[in-house]
Amino acid sequence: MFSILQAAGWPIWPLVACSVLAMALIIERFISLQTLKVAPPRLLDEVLTVTRLSVPGPDVVSKLEKNSALGEVLAAGLRALNTNPLCNQDELRAGMEASGRLVAHRLERYLSALATIASVAPLMGLFGTVVGMIEIFGSQPGGTGGNPGQLAHGISVALYNTAFGLIVAIPSLIFWRYFRARVDEYLLTLELAAERLARHLYTLRK
Repeated sequence: MFSILQAAGWPIWPLVACSVLAMALIIERFISLQTLKVAPPRLLDEVLTVTRLSVPGPDVVSKLEKNSALGEVLAAGLRALNTNPLCNQDELRAGMEASGRLVAHRLERYLSALATIASVAPLMGLFGTVVGMIEIFGSQPGGTGGNPGQLAHGISVALYNTAFGLIVAIPSLIFWRYFRARVDEYLLTLELAAERLARHLYTLRK
């Protein structure tokens, strides 16, 4: 592996750094976007069951907020009702929407960095290709046969950087699209759950 990096020349090192960063971001997003951490399947039903008789107190709401991202959004609605029992449905929605924007920001964290790596890696590979071509032309001064060793090194720099740029960019793009779709699905789930809880609490108070 080290011999390949040597053959690829110094332009490969920014690509190596990008590959390490992309791998770290992918692992972090896989851990953070687990279903149980974002939107546990039965949490909404449990909240609706608990709130049929009365609104939970601050201690229960705090535990709900720490449960997951969905719990944080639902807790915002319950907290608004605890703060002002006379608040209307629009105020409940506004509280949950504000919390939802914060949650959405957290869910989308690092996705722009992963997309940037997917876009920049091929350009870095192209830069390495240009450096390799410069070395190739530099090995043939005055139209003579030139230095075969320098010629071979220039070719290896060009090809390795092109290939490595694609190796970094393709998985980064695939995982960015995957995480982007997953976040959009979670956000829809949170929006529908918040709307359902707002209607439920409004119905109970009528």
